Amino acid sequence: MERTRRHPGERLADAADARLPVLDGGGALLRKAFPDHWSFLLGELALYSLLVLLLTGVWLTFFFHPGMREVVYAGSYVPLRGVRVSEAFDSTLHISFDIRGGLLMRQTHHCAALVLVAAIGLHLLRIFFTGAFRRPREANWIIGLTLFVLALAEGFAGYSLPDDLLSGTGLRIAQGIMLSIPVVGTYLALFVFGGQYPGHEIIGRLYSLHILLLPGALVGLVTVHLILVFHLKHTQWRGPGRTNGNAVGKPLHPRFSASSGGLSLIVLGVLVLLGGLAQINPVWTYGPYRPDQASTGSQPDWYVGFLEGALRLVPPWETDLWGHTLMWNVLLPAVVLPALLFLVLYLYPFAEQRLTGEGHQERHLCDRPRDRPVRTALGVAGITFYGVLLLAGGNDVVAQSFRVSVNTLTWILRIALVLAPVAAFLVTRRLCHALTDAERQRLVHGVESGEVRQSVEGGYESDHHPVTDFRPGAPRAPLTPADRSRGPRTGTRSPRRHGPAPRGR
Repeated sequence: MERTRRHPGERLADAADARLPVLDGGGALLRKAFPDHWSFLLGELALYSLLVLLLTGVWLTFFFHPGMREVVYAGSYVPLRGVRVSEAFDSTLHISFDIRGGLLMRQTHHCAALVLVAAIGLHLLRIFFTGAFRRPREANWIIGLTLFVLALAEGFAGYSLPDDLLSGTGLRIAQGIMLSIPVVGTYLALFVFGGQYPGHEIIGRLYSLHILLLPGALVGLVTVHLILVFHLKHTQWRGPGRTNGNAVGKPLHPRFSASSGGLSLIVLGVLVLLGGLAQINPVWTYGPYRPDQASTGSQPDWYVGFLEGALRLVPPWETDLWGHTLMWNVLLPAVVLPALLFLVLYLYPFAEQRLTGEGHQERHLCDRPRDRPVRTALGVAGITFYGVLLLAGGNDVVAQSFRVSVNTLTWILRIALVLAPVAAFLVTRRLCHALTDAERQRLVHGVESGEVRQSVEGGYESDHHPVTDFRPGAPRAPLTPADRSRGPRTGTRSPRRHGPAPRGR
């Protein structure tokens, strides 16, 4: 029998792999399929923004001093020379004007923080509207929401570190929110600020949270999230050859790794370009924080703008109980509203699966938003609610820009906060039904060819061609009777007795 001679190194590698099958496991990992649709890149965008954030943040820690002791500024920015400022504000100006590349790093860091929160939010919206939170991915939905909350806290902590007039105003609002909590509010504020506001310890405490605790929690949860993604595999759009039992896409190596690596370089380039060309958070124009001053027209970063808007829209409701005052105008919009919002988001996957009866089986195929009218309508209503609050957060700037009364605009936004989400829900649900009806007709009758012919009876009719162009997740044929029976439980309308057959999944 002829035998093929093998190199000694190959035999040693095989022997090592027999004891520890690294190559087999690595080969399976490298062959893992990843989807190629653009919507699945939002999670990667968040990941690479976080990497840029960590790299620039490490660089900034070498020059930033989180102290609140007053010093006399003597740096390069002439308008503030001789002004008494805190060490934190002084070091921020030092980084911006006296360290080579310091302002670029500061602004790139800030832009990366904004993109991180936006990417996580868009990624969660993609998961919500496609139903990718269903079994077995409920844990990843909870982790993603927690990452979003941590990113909000991380952004607010970093935003407050320079100790300028704008960030100090935000800290003052945060202290007022703490004081509005019944019974424990005063103790909570004293604990956070280390005494009476503003104290001398808040910047140092926020610095520890910003560079140590919150980044550690973010990196840890991202690691767990990625492990679960690899273990559970990605969801995918419906289509030929795609089922709940397989995963179709490009392999991790070399196709996905090449495209993902290119995306990481694009994210880095765009963030650095923004940091160099787009001015953001110019603290030197605000000046150092003084408790007796407040900046006019001040706006927070967009991700906390909805809280600002909620505070501005709620009327000045207060209740005196046994010598204590309950400030409903602060407690409801800044404590109760965010708590209820995130509680609903955390519980939504379990509630939907229970109501639709889908919690007993795994779901690896994505829904198109039009396939789930109720879920899509709820999501659009929530986005509308958030948009009204975000607009209300700048009602003074909007009123000044359009020369309208602030009081009138506030009342318009109060009414819109109640009516606009309801209208958005009804319109979106109706639009989803209209899209599915049009798609049903297209599948049954085909696509018009543009040609008109005359029948033997003398009438005219247009020719139709079979449908050959399908978008991701679009059905290829009308629903079967077995599929139509699930309509009422998934938010779709019940099939009609007469007329064209409803659309399929």
